Order: sequence, then C-alpha cells, then structure tokens
Amino acid sequence: MSNSNNTNRKSQKPWEKFICWVNGDTVLEDGPRKPEEIPDGRKVTVHSEENTIEGTPLSHIRKFRKFYIAASIVICCAFIGLMLFTTSQMPPFGAVDVPTNNEVAEKYIIDGVKDTGAVNIVASMILDYRAFDTLGESTVLFTAVMSVIILLRKDKDHVNDEEDLRILEEHRILEERPNVVLKTVGFLLVPFIFLFGIYVVLNGHISPGGGFSGGAILGAGLILYANAFGFSKLRKFFNFKVFTAFTSGPLLVYAGLKTYSFYTGANHIESIIPTGTPGAILSGSLILPLNICVGMIVACTMFGFYSLFSKGEI
Repeated sequence: MSNSNNTNRKSQKPWEKFICWVNGDTVLEDGPRKPEEIPDGRKVTVHSEENTIEGTPLSHIRKFRKFYIAASIVICCAFIGLMLFTTSQMPPFGAVDVPTNNEVAEKYIIDGVKDTGAVNIVASMILDYRAFDTLGESTVLFTAVMSVIILLRKDKDHVNDEEDLRILEEHRILEERPNVVLKTVGFLLVPFIFLFGIYVVLNGHISPGGGFSGGAILGAGLILYANAFGFSKLRKFFNFKVFTAFTSGPLLVYAGLKTYSFYTGANHIESIIPTGTPGAILSGSLILPLNICVGMIVACTMFGFYSLFSKGEI
C-alpha cells in the first residue's frame, strides 16, 4: 500500500499539489499522531515511511506552506508601500487649487446635462462620468452574493443537521398558518412597494433616485412578500433560476453597454446613442438601461442575502 501511494504522489503534478494545499491540507508534525491529536477531523493516513493528508505527502505540503508565508509577507509589504507612496503624492486635504475642488466639480455642474442628457447630476456622474466605478460596485455585489450562495446554500436532499431540520419545520408551520395581520398588510403594501421601486429606478436620471435606491425598495418588497405569503409562493415567479438570470444577466448587459461607451469615447468616435431631451423619460443616453441593470442586481442581492441567511436557499 505504501508503494502504491508513493507512486501516486510521484505522478502528481505540481498544480495538483497546489490544489490540494488550497483545499485545506495543512501540514502536520513529523511522525504519526493519535486520533485525538488530528485537527479539524481531517482524514490522515499514517504509513510506515511518512504521513500523508488525503494522499498528499507532508513534505510537499510543507514546501507550499513556506511559499505561502513568504508570498504573504511580500504582497503585504508591496501593498503597504504602494498605498504609502500614493498617499504621499496626494495634494493637501482641502487645497483650493486641486482638480477635485475646481475642474471636476465645475465640469459636472456646467456640462453634465449637455454631455449626458440627464437632469440628475448625481446620476450623470455615477452612471456616465464614473460608470466604470459603478460597474466595479455592481461586480462586488454579484461576487458577494455568489460567495454567500457557495457557503450557505443547503442541499435539500441531504439535510441531516438538527438545526437545518428545525428551520425547515419552522418555515413549514409559518406557511401553513401565516400571520393574518402580516398577510393582510403585505397584500395591501407589496404592489405599491414594487410600483414605487420601479418608478424610482426608471426616473433616476430625471429626479432623485436610481438603481441603488430603487433596487433596495424592490428587494424590501420581495422580503415582505416572502414573509407574508411564504417562500413557496414566491418561488412560483422568483426561483433560483430567475435569481441567477437577474444577477448575472444585468451585470453582463451593463458591462457590454459601457464597453461600447468606453471604446467610442477613448477613440473619439461619435456614439450613435442620442442623449435625448433633458427631463424626458427617454433621455440620458445609456443611463436609463444602466439604472435598470443596477436596480435588478441590488434587489436580487438584498433578497438573496435575506433568503440564504434565514433559510439557506433561494
């Protein structure tokens, strides 16, 4: 058995060794351990020649640990040095002659409507002048909710934990015997919440609002609906497939639209998308569809977090 394991370890590629290390195969001390000394309940196979963790020899894992420590120190020091250098090159705080206090603000106020067609200066700044930054924020939301799904989503076919069973039973009882007051209030308010959220999203370029605030309202409406009528009814029109489409789809659309905008602007090419009449609903160039994309991402992120933390599924 020892010879076969040694043969497998020799045929293991460096990348496969690295993957084993990333999966949490930490180094144990030299020499065999007693079962009670094995950390985290990991499977440890003790051979006569050397210890292995799930088939990976300790000597290989030890090398990667040294590399990890050295790389962590180098990366942290480089990042700290870069931040200190950037800070030292910044102008004094509050100085009147820096671009952020004169040229940039003046550009937004004077040329905002002409350049973007949006009456709301904040919307023109976030979704036109600084749309690349907003794309990053939307990507952060998408990445966060996907990470929470990976960590917290439960498999219905393999629910063995007592806590999971208790939570499922509580939700089943609440759906069978819902709170009458909450159900009545939800029946009256949910349609208006959805309508107001859509209004805030669609009018974000001509009035206060936009994708972030409107998406938060829509997310609150979904949460209220789930509490008032139960998750089973909500899944009839908002299941995991719809959730996935409403998070990944708008993000791809946002990236595609702004890629076109960045390409034409960087190469001084005239965009074929008109800015429209300032103050009209169909104005603001790409700001309106971008607001819709951001609103869908924010709404799904809010409801996704609530559903995963409360029930472990969407």
